[in-house]
Amino acid sequence: MSPKHVALTQFSVRNDCLQIGNLSLTRLAQRVGTTPFYAYDRKIITERIRMLRRHLPNDIHLHYAMKANPMVAVVQHLAKLVDGIDVASVGEMGVALDTAMPPEKISFAGPAKTKDELSCAIAAGIVLNMESEQEMEYIARLGESLSIRPKVAIRVNPDFELKSAGMKMGGGSQQFGIDAECVPVILARVDALKLDFEGFHIFSGSQNLSAAAIQEAHNKALLLGIRLADYAPQPVRRLNIGGGFGIPYFPGEQALDLASIGKNLHRLLPAVKQQLPESRIVIELGRYIVAEAGIYVCRVMERKISRGRVFLITNGGLHHHLAASGNFGQIIRKNFPVAVGNKIQGFEREVVSVVGPLCTPLDLLADRMEMAKAEVGDLIVVFQSGAYGLSASPTAFLSHPVPKEVLV
Repeated sequence: MSPKHVALTQFSVRNDCLQIGNLSLTRLAQRVGTTPFYAYDRKIITERIRMLRRHLPNDIHLHYAMKANPMVAVVQHLAKLVDGIDVASVGEMGVALDTAMPPEKISFAGPAKTKDELSCAIAAGIVLNMESEQEMEYIARLGESLSIRPKVAIRVNPDFELKSAGMKMGGGSQQFGIDAECVPVILARVDALKLDFEGFHIFSGSQNLSAAAIQEAHNKALLLGIRLADYAPQPVRRLNIGGGFGIPYFPGEQALDLASIGKNLHRLLPAVKQQLPESRIVIELGRYIVAEAGIYVCRVMERKISRGRVFLITNGGLHHHLAASGNFGQIIRKNFPVAVGNKIQGFEREVVSVVGPLCTPLDLLADRMEMAKAEVGDLIVVFQSGAYGLSASPTAFLSHPVPKEVLV
């Protein structure tokens, strides 16, 4: 892989072949039986949780945001390692409820939840993060009809944003949550509506590599939670201060300084616990937990030279990995880390473009990247693919087969 790209140390290489889950990539491809496929390394996921536990205060409750990767085996594995699961659809809720995670440690966020979704969540006993006053009214009526007191938290659209975030989801005008200044009025109605109030969910952004920006967001989210608690009808039992921890994808990006984030939380939490003694402080992470543990693998079907430019045409592409193609939020397209997995260094190197089988020029996995010289049959690997990969891609586009996923 070109030295200009992200340094990847999570996977080992033996005899110039990538190793994942204690298997060589070629052996794993034989085991899977077909390409393309996604593979996730359970040991890397487990180590990421251990690293978070080492750096974050013991009082922090760590939740997994399932939207990052809802593969059943991944969720089942993580359910044994984290303190809660956050879901964003009734489909994800079903996967979470099939784990050993207690329902009261599962929360459901997202705008425009249907009445059927709300009924399922209320009956299951999970915590509903309310996104609007209308949703609160629906929850109250459904709870009454089911003779169940719904567990609820208020998703707050904060009066600040997560600076340097790859995607801002708080501050300013948002479709997510209830504006912070409107929350006291909502809280005044919670008791009358017979809702079991849990606390607040304050999420301001995602994919952030600036430790200073995340620390500032934590400072502000904790202060906001304390301020809003003065209006709460019951003690705050849960204060979710979101996530936003990013991973490096592109040249020049550096890994997040987790140690400094942990030190800042160690400094802040004693005062927070003094003012909110019954509250669990939650950090909700998805991408940061699983992204670096995953790879996408496809096979070279043809080498093609067009006016001096080498194309490796593979059986994978944007329909399986929209993010790597640059069509999932990139303004200026950049290459994910990509390599020939069975020839990580290779005897010869060349600059190539890796494309897929779709009839669109957008089907591009690597644009003019240096890598080992590949031949038909070699395996192309896209790294940093454990989050927002298959489930965030248009798999129905042009009706190609859906790739397999394996946890190894």
